[in-house]
Amino acid sequence: MDPELKADKTNPKRRSKCFKLSNIFFLLNIISFVVLVTGFALKTCRISYNIAICVRNDLRAVPQDIPSTVEGFDLSSNKISRIQVSDFKHLPVLTQLDLNRNYISQIESGAFANLTSLKRLNLNNNKLTELGEDLFHGLSNLTELRIMSNHIKAVASTSFKSMTRLKLLDISHNKLQHITKVHSIIQHLPHLRELYIKNNNLTTFHSWELTNSSLELKYLDLSQNPISVFSVTADVFPNLTWFNIGGSPRKQLMKWDVRNKTFLSRVSTLDISGLQMTFDDMKSLLETVNSSLTSLRMNAMKQNLPALINISCSIPTMSTLQLRYNKLRFVSSDLFKLCINVTELDLTENKIRNIHDSAFRSLQRLRILSLSHNRLSSVPAATRNLPTLRELDLSSNNISKLGCDDFTNQTMLRQLSLSENSVSALSKCVFKDLIRLQVLKLQTNRISNLNGAFQMYLPNLRQLLLNGNELTTIKHGEFRGLQSLQNLSLHDNQIQDLKNGCFIGLTNLTDILLQKNHIKETEINKGVFNDLINLGRLDLRENRIKYDDCSALPYAPFSQLSRLETLAIPSQHRRLKSHLPRNFLQGLTNLSEFNARNIQLLSLHKDMFNYTPQLQKLDISSNDLRDLSPELFSPIQNLQSLYISQANLKSLDFLIDANLTKLQFLQARKNQYSVISEEIIQSLPALVYVDLQGNSFTCGCDNACFLQWVVNNNQTQVFDAYNFECNYPVNLKGKKLLNITIQTCSVDIEFIYFISTTCTILLFMVVSFTLHVLRWHLAYAYYLFLAFLFDTKQKNKQAPNQYDAFISYNTHDEPWVIRELLPKLEGEQGWRLCLHHRDFEPGKPIIDNITDAIYGSRKTICVISRRYLESEWCSREIQVASFRLFDEQKDVLILVFLEEIPTYHLSPYYRMRKLLKKRTYLSWPRAGEHTEIFWEKLHQALKTRADCDSFLFNVVDRQW
Repeated sequence: MDPELKADKTNPKRRSKCFKLSNIFFLLNIISFVVLVTGFALKTCRISYNIAICVRNDLRAVPQDIPSTVEGFDLSSNKISRIQVSDFKHLPVLTQLDLNRNYISQIESGAFANLTSLKRLNLNNNKLTELGEDLFHGLSNLTELRIMSNHIKAVASTSFKSMTRLKLLDISHNKLQHITKVHSIIQHLPHLRELYIKNNNLTTFHSWELTNSSLELKYLDLSQNPISVFSVTADVFPNLTWFNIGGSPRKQLMKWDVRNKTFLSRVSTLDISGLQMTFDDMKSLLETVNSSLTSLRMNAMKQNLPALINISCSIPTMSTLQLRYNKLRFVSSDLFKLCINVTELDLTENKIRNIHDSAFRSLQRLRILSLSHNRLSSVPAATRNLPTLRELDLSSNNISKLGCDDFTNQTMLRQLSLSENSVSALSKCVFKDLIRLQVLKLQTNRISNLNGAFQMYLPNLRQLLLNGNELTTIKHGEFRGLQSLQNLSLHDNQIQDLKNGCFIGLTNLTDILLQKNHIKETEINKGVFNDLINLGRLDLRENRIKYDDCSALPYAPFSQLSRLETLAIPSQHRRLKSHLPRNFLQGLTNLSEFNARNIQLLSLHKDMFNYTPQLQKLDISSNDLRDLSPELFSPIQNLQSLYISQANLKSLDFLIDANLTKLQFLQARKNQYSVISEEIIQSLPALVYVDLQGNSFTCGCDNACFLQWVVNNNQTQVFDAYNFECNYPVNLKGKKLLNITIQTCSVDIEFIYFISTTCTILLFMVVSFTLHVLRWHLAYAYYLFLAFLFDTKQKNKQAPNQYDAFISYNTHDEPWVIRELLPKLEGEQGWRLCLHHRDFEPGKPIIDNITDAIYGSRKTICVISRRYLESEWCSREIQVASFRLFDEQKDVLILVFLEEIPTYHLSPYYRMRKLLKKRTYLSWPRAGEHTEIFWEKLHQALKTRADCDSFLFNVVDRQW
């Protein structure tokens, strides 16, 4: 461990309480040897909606820390040059893989073998030169493969063998050069529906080269190939409906050889843009699709365009005609005279300056007309007499003025686009005939005055785009006639004056965008939004709204907007510190999203969100809040997303008591806190994504729990965690936070105190219980231990037997010993006896005298009575004697009972009771009975040799 971390452990300010997590993580570390525990602290990627996103990270290899449960993996725009077998082994449920824009030149065989669930694979814009044998082995469920813009020249015959379910293949912008290579691909793809082989330098196309293929293609793109001969002699495309055979940049004529006009009889969409061939071949081509064509694209044609338009418009089924990039500076009156069935005409990007007034007269079925990106200076009169027209696009022209007759008779028009022109003002009558108009696009003009254009007409208008103009004032009743309007865009203007009643009549408006204007707080305090009773979204960002304190306003500006769901308030143009009135959000009972980013707030009153119980998303980033109160979040317990980046926050401790149990997304970048405590982590149980980039972390034990959580948790993704850097201590500054060792931080002093206290209490309880219940057994064990010590000591001395027997008795039984036992054994039988009152050495410890006497005698005679059992020294004598008995395996103990003692009285004397169960003993005869047999048996017991097999002399009758 780093010495700085070791020193940091003793920091008195540290109050880490991570012993519970430490134990959990310890168990997880053990389990991880058996089961892979995948955390969400990814080194280079992030997870969004179960998709691993690793875009533009300069990766040179596929990262291996991706969770095995992801269904999408985006590795586009990196520097990966090689795909290895092990790269995707751990992603069994992956359904889409994007490797677009890398440097992949080699893919190992079997690299995709484990991706059995993959459905979409993108290998566009790489450096593959060939597709080897079984390259895509394992992709049995793949339905979409894109490998365009590589350098593919060769394709092995079995490359696509396993992809039997493939429906779309895009191999455009490669170098296949010959259709036989295409055949080697599609012969294994029975369900292929879409094939794009655009720009592959194909020079010929002969159908006989595909005759062995079972083709069910519906979409075929052969464009931008320098095909010199297109020959179809068999019906190889029976299901083809979309066909692009547009020409290449080369100036080379294509020869059309389709002898049977039924071979392409189902093609409904045909693109021949830029195609160069003789007029007769072009005519023959169009005749081939005469019975089925509905949409024709003839962009950037270099031949006789009017003649081609006449031929194509002669096809009775053709309804959509696209003529882009054809340099039609003028549209004559007879250009479309045969296009009576056309319903959609696209003339975008043609540099058109003038259109004859009767140019579209024959297009009586026209529904959609696009004239965008041309050079028209006014609305062409040719558009006025189109009774079926639904959509008209005049965007990106040079129109500067709109007249009252410009849209005469356009009663069926639903959508009108005039964006990106130079219109400076509107007139009251300009839209008078557009009674069915639903969408009007006027953005990015120079409109400074509406002149009542929306006060009387446009009853069905739902969307009005006026953003990017030069409006300064919204007058009273300016939108009175727009009863059906739902979306109004007024952003990017110069609005500074909102008159009372300026939004009157907009009772169905749900969205209004007012950002990037000059609106002040005095304007919104007038209650200008009160008429918008159904408003759901209000954007006031980047205006000049500023409040000096948190005092309640006399009238809350949004009090009538009970259905408002999204509110964004301004960031300041001038960097002036501000507050928000405590009742600023009063009335917004359904508000779910509040954006107060970058408004230079100094604080938020604790009652700010009392009026918004449904709030789910809160953004108060880029303010100077410094500290937040837990009480601020008490009313918004449904909060799911919180953005508090760059708020100068010193700590996140407010989250501990904020009770945000439903919070799922937290962004807290670039603040001033350095420690994330365990309490903060535990206070957010539903968190699934957290972004803490740019903070100054302390690399010490204070963050030990945070580091363990980042690495081991499998619920919350900590974005960019592996790039977190240390800021303290100084000598660790700049090091990666997750590279710091924290093992010793797991030992917490409070945990030690807890364990010590617990053990002490348990020990006290066990000892108390034992002393109360087993006190006699403990006393017995104590004496047994002493006997063991004395026995060891005595054996070391190896003293000779000085006596025949040591007499162990209680002082109260001394008269019997003196009158009965001593005369009989010493006087008559001649045994040498040891008695404590006579033979113990004066001045010597009693216990030493006892052990010396017992080990110095061949036998020990215990004279047992009730008084004997109550004597402490007698108990010690019998313990020593019994220990010698069992230790030396010799017959050294004789028990003599002077009176009958019940068994239960012997319960505390465990060893004596055990002896009585296994051995016989002598009992002094009752009064009136003969004693001769007793003395004879005792004599025989004393006479038994010490090494006898039996320990005690057996007596037939146990009681005398």
